Amino acid sequence: QVQLVESGGGLVQAGGSLRLSCAASGRTFSNYVMGWFRQAPGKEREFVAAISVRGGSTYYADSVKGRFTISRDNAKKAVYLQMNGLKPEDTAVYYCAGRWSISDYYRPGAYDYWGQGTQVTVSS
Repeated sequence: QVQLVESGGGLVQAGGSLRLSCAASGRTFSNYVMGWFRQAPGKEREFVAAISVRGGSTYYADSVKGRFTISRDNAKKAVYLQMNGLKPEDTAVYYCAGRWSISDYYRPGAYDYWGQGTQVTVSS
C-alpha cells in the first residue's frame, strides 16, 4: 500500500511556472508506475503525464507535451511535475496516482492509489 500527498499548487499568471511534488509513503514506491492527472470544474479527470518505475520512460498528454516534465526520485519516494508555459486552460486540481503496471497508463480507472489533489490556477 502507498499513500500519496501532493503539494506545490497555487496561483500563477499565464506563461509562468509551477513545480508540483507528490510525496509517497510505503516501502514499495519504486515498484509503482506514477501518473499525474487533472480535473477542472465540470469536466472529467484527464491524464497529464506518467513515468515508469525507474523513470526511463515518460508519457504525456498532447496538450502538455513540450511544456510539462514528469520526473521521480525513488530514494526520496517522490514524483514531480514541472509545469512551464502555463495557460489558463491548465487550471484544475492536479492529482498524483500510482499503479503496478505501465499498461493503460492514461486511464484514471487503471490506478490504484490517489492523492488528495492540489489546486493550480492560471490567470490570464
